[in-house]
Amino acid sequence: MYPLSPVGHPCRFQTNIFQEIQMVQVLETSSHKIQEIRQRQREFFRSGQTLDIAFRKRQLMGLRNSIREHEEELLRALEKDLGKSEFEAFSNEIGLVYAEIRHALKNLKRWSKARRIGVELYLRPGTGRIFPEPYGSALIIGPWNYPMQLLFLPAVGAISAGNCIVLKPSELASHTAEVSRKIIESAFPPEYGAIVQGGPEVSRELIDQNFDYLFFTGSVGVGKKVMEAASVHLTPLTLELGGKSPAFVHRSADIELAARKIAFAKYNNAGQTCVAPDYVLVDTAVERPFLEALDRTITEFYGARPRNSTAYGRIINMKNFNRLETLMNRTEGKLFHGGERDSGELYIEPSVYDNISWDDPLMEDELFGPILPVISYTSLEESIRRVADGPKPLAAYIFARDSKAASSISRAFPFGGGGVNSALLHVASHKLPFGGVGSSGMGRYHGKASFDTFSHYKSMLHQPSSFDMKLAYPHKKLSMSMVRKIFS
Repeated sequence: MYPLSPVGHPCRFQTNIFQEIQMVQVLETSSHKIQEIRQRQREFFRSGQTLDIAFRKRQLMGLRNSIREHEEELLRALEKDLGKSEFEAFSNEIGLVYAEIRHALKNLKRWSKARRIGVELYLRPGTGRIFPEPYGSALIIGPWNYPMQLLFLPAVGAISAGNCIVLKPSELASHTAEVSRKIIESAFPPEYGAIVQGGPEVSRELIDQNFDYLFFTGSVGVGKKVMEAASVHLTPLTLELGGKSPAFVHRSADIELAARKIAFAKYNNAGQTCVAPDYVLVDTAVERPFLEALDRTITEFYGARPRNSTAYGRIINMKNFNRLETLMNRTEGKLFHGGERDSGELYIEPSVYDNISWDDPLMEDELFGPILPVISYTSLEESIRRVADGPKPLAAYIFARDSKAASSISRAFPFGGGGVNSALLHVASHKLPFGGVGSSGMGRYHGKASFDTFSHYKSMLHQPSSFDMKLAYPHKKLSMSMVRKIFS
């Protein structure tokens, strides 16, 4: 399946093949076509067809069937774009979308029901009702790092809530973008579900079309620009961004467990994961055992030469490779593990640096690559303060046997979500809403939270026509003492 390296191990790519693969471009959608899609979706949504629960279920099943028909193409595309193995591509991308569709189909009828609530005494006789309704046409702009999952997962929520959808995949993961086009065009007519291709200019053109809801996944810097552009139309939106997510290794931690879970979360997808541990804060009492366990674990996961491992991916493009290599050259930390780079393969070995200070270049911004800085601490409180003083991270992970310490750390500063003695896997649950806080994002999704995100909850007060409380009308005289009693 893979070409052999000179030493006879299965190697993911030959250099010239990989560079050729990276040069594939997508066909940009014209401005005229974008405007046409927007208008046709407005008209289709106004027909009311998407309000029918049976209709929504048919669209979800159609999407699932289309993905299945193109599954092999998707697996190949994810390998070409990011060097993902079949297992990683299915478990991290395709399988999660299948599971989200199954969960939505099972629960959609219950999610869509109106909820009756009692109202205050001064509004009786009457009943309150809250019911979800779709926004209209939802624009979903996906990233390149999980180009299938992070495009289609929010789409499941948008469809479940009764919206039309327009998807904009990342042009950087061009092979996956092309297969995504085939999936959407096979599953839906464009007046209901469409896909638009292109770069930043196309994204801006889409935002200018005043969609009814906007869902963006990407970097903090681009997220700010998206929010600014959306503010022109006051478009409601969700931003799934990123940040420097810490992993705490407490002195009470199971060191081997911490090393395994941190290595898995960090080097999955070659570190190009928004919720990957960006750096480790480890108690000095267990720093050396932790580093040694991490060294063993990386070798156990990927072998003595990770570049030959079918389980290890590649950097998305030369721009990001150069950015990461520059950081590796600038750091004042000590290389503890890894460090090998090959620009021809866009390969960076899983790398660990210790003796890192808070002012090190590796601590300036989110790394988004297979580089793990390790900072030792003597004062847990001081480490927590340093984290709390920075931008709010998308995730945080705490490794500790001491449950009180774990609880204390998890409540000590704001972050999107995370785990105790776990890393990365909280994003795989339909029952745990996922999203950032502050500069790491706004809004949340997964499971019921996705349905809620793409729904406007309309509140209605129902009162009978046979009875009218006339005391509140202007020509009626109520004493202030009576008014105070009513509202108190």
